[in-house]
Amino acid sequence: MTHQEDFVTELLDGRAAARAADAFGLVYAEAFAEAPYDETEEDVAAVFRHFPDLTRRPAFRAALARTPGGEPAGMAYGWTLAPDAVWWDELTEPVPAAMRREDGRRTFGLVELAVRAPWRGRGVARRLHATLLDGVGTERVLLNVHPEGLAASAAYRSWGYRKIGEARPRGVDADLHDVMLLDLR
Repeated sequence: MTHQEDFVTELLDGRAAARAADAFGLVYAEAFAEAPYDETEEDVAAVFRHFPDLTRRPAFRAALARTPGGEPAGMAYGWTLAPDAVWWDELTEPVPAAMRREDGRRTFGLVELAVRAPWRGRGVARRLHATLLDGVGTERVLLNVHPEGLAASAAYRSWGYRKIGEARPRGVDADLHDVMLLDLR
């Protein structure tokens, strides 16, 4: 566990993350109810119906930040992409074959990273990101970010991510997202 003045961040495997699903759900619900995401209670419920399945992925890992009193402040999770990962297929413009090649060890997919409003601007997101990626052993990290999520986009750029394209995750009705890549080498 790593400490900062008002929160504790821990790395969790899938089993531990599944036990903490309520904390992940609380952070997700609050953060993604805001614009530009505007997720409803039904949207959140749909995401978290599948959360137990996600935590059983072999390369799943998560980070959870809590206050000293145990209140969830932020969360992040993802997994290493399998050779048949569909993330590259969601891009609106193809990328070179060498970039999209996956072998199950090359790319970590950062699926979600969110911090509840009272703890924003205190380094919680940076700490979650560092905790999640510590020892991940991949060459790079791939993520999608809503382009109107200005604070998130700015944070990712400041951490070294670069935009490599755009995608429409979760189907054709989803908003267009920026696809960003961080080289860990």
